[in-house]
Amino acid sequence: MGAIEKMLSYPLSVFFYLFFGLTLLIFHPLQWLGKNLGGSKTHRGVVNIMNLCLLRCLHILGARISYKNKHQLPKDHPLIIVSNHQSMFDIPLISWYLRKHKPKFISKIELGKGIPSISFNLRHGGHVLIDRKNAKQSIPALSKFGKFVSEHNFSGVIFPEGTRSRDGKPKEFATTGLKILFKNAPKALVVPVTINNSWKLLKFGNFPLGIGMHLTLEIQEPLSIDSMETNDLLETIEKRVLEKIRT
Repeated sequence: MGAIEKMLSYPLSVFFYLFFGLTLLIFHPLQWLGKNLGGSKTHRGVVNIMNLCLLRCLHILGARISYKNKHQLPKDHPLIIVSNHQSMFDIPLISWYLRKHKPKFISKIELGKGIPSISFNLRHGGHVLIDRKNAKQSIPALSKFGKFVSEHNFSGVIFPEGTRSRDGKPKEFATTGLKILFKNAPKALVVPVTINNSWKLLKFGNFPLGIGMHLTLEIQEPLSIDSMETNDLLETIEKRVLEKIRT
């Protein structure tokens, strides 16, 4: 980090966390109102606006965001979105830019409480919370989630790396979760997604944050689950996600 960049990053990070935190606090009661007065559709609309606001907070850090998609994704068909994972900002990126496809996330159970707005959305927004250390809980939960996504024509989002990459270099894909989703949502279209540079926001830790980053989200060519054997499908998905990563 250059001297000028470092000097700017401290005050900008303070302002970012201020507005980021306020966004979460403001949208927590708004989500409750949307869920209880307007139902799941209204709640989803509130969450979409919240994700847009969270992305706008990144502009305080001088971040730019680009979205690239050359493929026509169906809006009335279940999707399984498979993405690399670089930071917590991957969530609002996918949520906002693919909002028309109603993305639902697989998240670790620890995030289901204690975080304004985020925990409420994970518990009440159609997402699934899994205990990665407890197969007796996680496998049935993933199976139920796959059926839920399929029945309602939602998009199930999975990060096969499990944990985020702290340097942008991809980790090996774990395939168990994908296989469970394939089995329980066999008609879903698999959409490989590549995210670049969100890790740079946290390359120095949580404070100060990186500034002036160009975050990108790129949709790769979708695949049908029945288009090839499962192992070949998994290899193809991983290849399509990883070949577009730039570190």
